[in-house]
This record gives sequence, C-alpha cells and structure tokens, in this order.
Amino acid sequence: MGSSCFSRGNSANVKVIKQFIQDNSLDAQLTFTGRLCENMCSRGPVIVIDDKVYESVNLSRLCKILKEEFKC
Repeated sequence: MGSSCFSRGNSANVKVIKQFIQDNSLDAQLTFTGRLCENMCSRGPVIVIDDKVYESVNLSRLCKILKEEFKC
C-alpha cells in the first residue's frame, strides 16, 4: 500500500485479492491487511503471503499466485 507499489498497480491488485477472497469464501480463514512499505520500492508491487514475498506482481501473475497459495 506504499505509494510506489500503489502507483505501480497495487490498487488493482487489492481489488482482485478482495474479490478472490470473497469468491472462494476465504474471508473467515484469512486476515488481509495492507502495509505501507516493504523497503523494496524498485521491485513493486510487492505482495506478502505468510512471510513469502512476491515482487513485481501484475494482475496475471497475481491470479496465478493466489491460486497456487490457496489451492483454489
């Protein structure tokens, strides 16, 4: 949610993540929060799932990450 990640497309990523959580009924099992900075501004957008860091996350890559991480 830091300004660099946000300007590189994380606003769209947030919408996709929220929709994925809702579509897969994961809202009771997950805690979804934003962080201001991961100190990797040049490698953003950055997504962190269970301490696993994904860099340069675009929408097509995000969908693959979510499906792999949550086995959906």
